[in-house]
Amino acid sequence: MPDTAADRASLVNRQLPEMVLSTAENPLTAPNPPPDNLSPAQRAQYRFQVKGNAIITGGAGTLALEAAQALLEHGASGLALWDMKPDQAFESVKLLHSKFPDRRIITEAVDVRDENAIASAIESTVKVLGSIDILCCFAGVVGCTHAIEMKADEWRRTHDINLTGSFLCAQAVARQLRHQGTGGSIVFTASISAHHTNYPQPQCAYNSSKTALLSLAKSLAAEWSSYGIRVNCLSPGYMNTILNEGEGLQKARDSWNARNPMGRMGHPWELTGPLVTLCSNAGRYINGTDIIVDGGAMVF
Repeated sequence: MPDTAADRASLVNRQLPEMVLSTAENPLTAPNPPPDNLSPAQRAQYRFQVKGNAIITGGAGTLALEAAQALLEHGASGLALWDMKPDQAFESVKLLHSKFPDRRIITEAVDVRDENAIASAIESTVKVLGSIDILCCFAGVVGCTHAIEMKADEWRRTHDINLTGSFLCAQAVARQLRHQGTGGSIVFTASISAHHTNYPQPQCAYNSSKTALLSLAKSLAAEWSSYGIRVNCLSPGYMNTILNEGEGLQKARDSWNARNPMGRMGHPWELTGPLVTLCSNAGRYINGTDIIVDGGAMVF
């Protein structure tokens, strides 16, 4: 039995036959089903196996770090965590290194609004990791300003980071995937705010930026599928992170929970299952869609 997190995480790659791990398969063809000689446990591992290297934007945030660990647990070879201030996650990244000493994990200071910074980060990421296979966009900002009082700069900043930043990162990664000829998976982080107007907080800029991501994912999926690139969205509900803590938000939290069939916010870990699905063998035929992870809040 494995003794360490790294041992457990590498079971996928160690136990599956070499023929299954080949990355040379045509990204435009259906994947090979699990070989008949695999055990039930190996078939399960194959189903949710994550191959290659991933870029995670907003990499110093809670959701991104949960995603990072999940991708490594399911077999990712390496990670590049992009963030405006990646040093904020120093201890968390150090812990990931200790849990997965056989993987390459790097950080990059990247402003997702800056095309030149993104291009430079793509170049350095490929140089260290060797390839890019997955992009998970978690970089984003939120605000609670009434529309009638909102300054144009706040509106532009919210859309520049949440929407334009996601597009620029996806565009740069898609160009690299096309160059590699390998295909890959791109996942945007939308929100239930893209499906339903937030209450009780006023967030028109945030809501509209997230709604636009749903349309963007469909458009890119339509354009880039010919390269074997899948583009999807995750729409989290209210998650129990530091952004939603504090006495000042108690009234809002009570309202959110009262309007949720499960009566609570989500734990960041609960987002990782759908994310792994989209990034792994299990999601090879999921494209241009959105998965809502909200405890059922949208049924009300």
